[in-house]
Amino acid sequence: MMRKKNVCTAVLAVIVGSSLLVGLSGAPKPAAAASNMVPNYEVKLLLDPSVVLGSDFKLAGSVKTAFGMPDSVTKMNVEFLDTNAKDIYNNGWSPRIRKTEGESNFELSYKKRYAITGSDINAALTQANQEGFDSGDTNYEAQVEWGYQKKTLSITRSKSGTKSGYSGMDLPSLSDSRSLLINNAPDKFNNWVSSGWGASKISSSRVYGPVLAKRSVGTWNGLRVYIEVWPIKNAAGTGTEYIVEASFKTDSEATASTKHDELITYLQGKGWFLAQDSLKTQLIMDRY
Repeated sequence: MMRKKNVCTAVLAVIVGSSLLVGLSGAPKPAAAASNMVPNYEVKLLLDPSVVLGSDFKLAGSVKTAFGMPDSVTKMNVEFLDTNAKDIYNNGWSPRIRKTEGESNFELSYKKRYAITGSDINAALTQANQEGFDSGDTNYEAQVEWGYQKKTLSITRSKSGTKSGYSGMDLPSLSDSRSLLINNAPDKFNNWVSSGWGASKISSSRVYGPVLAKRSVGTWNGLRVYIEVWPIKNAAGTGTEYIVEASFKTDSEATASTKHDELITYLQGKGWFLAQDSLKTQLIMDRY
């Protein structure tokens, strides 16, 4: 009788032990949380338009020479769409249509912005991750826009769109602009507040802009540098204010930090630097 009891106990121990092993090794494990996106960096610094632009509002020869820039420029016609109440912008998004000289299609972009407090870039990336933007989102580009003092994390989905009947630097009509942005809207934008939210807001949107900017391309300290001149309606709505922005991109935070400070020093030495942060999109949204 004792022998039979010992055998039963041993069998039970084997069964329980096997169950535990299956539970440890065979049961599905919870998926690991996706990591934060890895951003690149775009340093954007302002130049004093009263110093670096000639009477024709083009870059002065001394500026072009300093950066090895040709006389030729590339034109970019840009507009944003939003409701009168700026519902999209107030939710951190900026849907934009751009036509770049020499390109046949319209560039559509859907940009989500996150404020960076101090220099805590990772906190902004973590917030974005919690809201659905993680390293698995290969269709989106994460970028730290690094101004004079302010940093902003932007996460952008870019697409290409076409509409017949347009040529040169023409932007599409309001109805065609709405159609392009609705038909190409990514799910994250479209469903941000509720299902179909993005398309609904675009369908009742208007144009902010357009602004016809000009870009010059050169080099500085081994980096490709862009200088853009943006003619934006002034605050009173009676004339034009020119925004002149120098920028470069890098994949390295360390390079962005070092070259940001070096470029400021260089521009200050030339008497060209404007100690303000670049706020082109905000100005367009405020003034149009």
